Amino acid sequence: MFTGIIAELGTIELVEPSGDSVRVVVRAPKAVAKANHGDSIALSGVCLTVIEQTSETFTADVMGQTIAMSNPDQWVAGRTVNVESAMAVGDQLGGHIVQGHVDGTARVLSTAQSGDWRVIRFALDAAHAPLVVDKGSITIDGVSLTVSAVGDDWCEVSLIPETLVATTLGRLEPGALVNVETDIFARHVARLAHFAKGGAS
Repeated sequence: MFTGIIAELGTIELVEPSGDSVRVVVRAPKAVAKANHGDSIALSGVCLTVIEQTSETFTADVMGQTIAMSNPDQWVAGRTVNVESAMAVGDQLGGHIVQGHVDGTARVLSTAQSGDWRVIRFALDAAHAPLVVDKGSITIDGVSLTVSAVGDDWCEVSLIPETLVATTLGRLEPGALVNVETDIFARHVARLAHFAKGGAS
């Protein structure tokens, strides 16, 4: 479990394909300093398990399904990623509850500067759009954000200067693809409503 508060920017240093999966080596000194074998670390919103580590890097396996659900451009050597260690019991919940299980991807439609702030609009597919509400929470590339505006097939977030420099979101341009995790509570409500209407699984 995560909070969507990014601890550091990491770099994917090595990608080794193995069938439909890959093994990645990631440089993330802050996360590694408090990690043990089997711990969870999120890379741009994707929860991975530490299988090996050095003083500054960790190694993890990425399943084929995870690759299919996330931004394919993420799994390449040299890629900068947002890094967050799993939340410990008693930690401050600075963002919102994030599972590290991305629902899919969204594409940047536009960016607009407003003083020191930047407003980014993302396209939402039909499955995700009903789960995103104005002033609700959404996770973009592992970052906990508040939805500042929403339409039938898009949503916007407003990024403060700290988010722009401390995460990869400040580098986003129109056309870029990002990982999206919708709010877990919204997903539960949608599922309950589905069955309340007599829907089948």
